[in-house]
Amino acid sequence: METRKLGATGPEVSAIGLGCMGMSGMYGPSDRDESIATIRAALEAGGTLLDTGDFYGMGHNELLIAEALKGVPRDSYQLSVKFGALRDPAGGWIGFDGRPEAVKTSLAYTLNRLGVDHVDVYRPARLDPNVPIEETVGAIADMVKAGYVRHIGLSEVGPQTIRRAAAVHPIVDLQIEYSLISRAVEDQVLPTLRELGIAMTAYGVLSRGLISGHWTAKETAKGDYRGMSPRFQGENAEHNLALVEALRSVAETRGVTVAQIAIAWVLAQGQDIVPVIGARRRDRLAEALAALDVSLGKEDLAAIERAMPRDAAAGERYPEHQMRTLDGGK
Repeated sequence: METRKLGATGPEVSAIGLGCMGMSGMYGPSDRDESIATIRAALEAGGTLLDTGDFYGMGHNELLIAEALKGVPRDSYQLSVKFGALRDPAGGWIGFDGRPEAVKTSLAYTLNRLGVDHVDVYRPARLDPNVPIEETVGAIADMVKAGYVRHIGLSEVGPQTIRRAAAVHPIVDLQIEYSLISRAVEDQVLPTLRELGIAMTAYGVLSRGLISGHWTAKETAKGDYRGMSPRFQGENAEHNLALVEALRSVAETRGVTVAQIAIAWVLAQGQDIVPVIGARRRDRLAEALAALDVSLGKEDLAAIERAMPRDAAAGERYPEHQMRTLDGGK
């Protein structure tokens, strides 16, 4: 497994990480046994980076990961955990809490559910508009000093917030959406990260399955986030699937799948970018990991750009009310 370093001060991690969110109901029902088998398959393939959030299934995801990691040496993997998102019993999103007290309480619950004595990368899932980022990061820094956290990351924040956070404590990575159809970070966010020696862990690399080559505009399962995502709706979906078919033509000339060429494109954008793939099944994981063997030359990159130009997607990546919670732009 190829490895990449998380920023100037972070650990070496597998070049592709496994995002575990979808194993806890965010995209409709999932199979518990298959989820656990997928996590273990990722580790067996040399994957080391597992990404989760304490609000994924309200603890379900962390407990699932803990079960999958039973008997696995602690120094053979890294746990990246997001915290702070508030949800009600019906699963509704009701805000964010980045207060220092909340940081430390959330971490205590996470350590208990995961059954570990430390988290490798701990990060606020969003910027709390009511709490200065310096206070949130400062609280995580306290936990670094106490040994409960190894490194500090950020998620979905813009250049100004990144700079303010990095002035308090070294930041190893920013987790943010980046894919062929979500490229706004290229303008200001990515240059800021590179200036400061901070890596990017890119999620949504397949745009929640939209550009995986597998998704079709059929009825969405109950509880599937895509049922309210603008890019998956009506004419937007038709337009975006046409882009996928254009990308499929490029992929077929290389003898690879749409998902593989989309992941390979992100990998090719820099050694400081680590795609986090939300595979819920072993076959999807195997497909994703095979992208590491896809080398893209200048002609390939130009063909991909023609098939799926920047800003060609129809619809925002989140519903309007969620877009308003983002500090990092589109």
